Amino acid sequence: MKAKLDRSGCISCGLCAETCPEVFRIANDGVAEVYQEDVPAGIEDKAVEAQEGCPVSVITVE
Repeated sequence: MKAKLDRSGCISCGLCAETCPEVFRIANDGVAEVYQEDVPAGIEDKAVEAQEGCPVSVITVE
């Protein structure tokens, strides 16, 4: 699985980084980012949960 995030639409709520810190984090500019594009085995459910919980739907995990 790969994770993507459209930073231009991110509202910096931090939900993705809280839900799946192995893949998402808040960058120095205050906007969320994917720092591990390839979702590690065993945490796919957490990455999908971050996608589903994103209030502005800027995360794609596939």
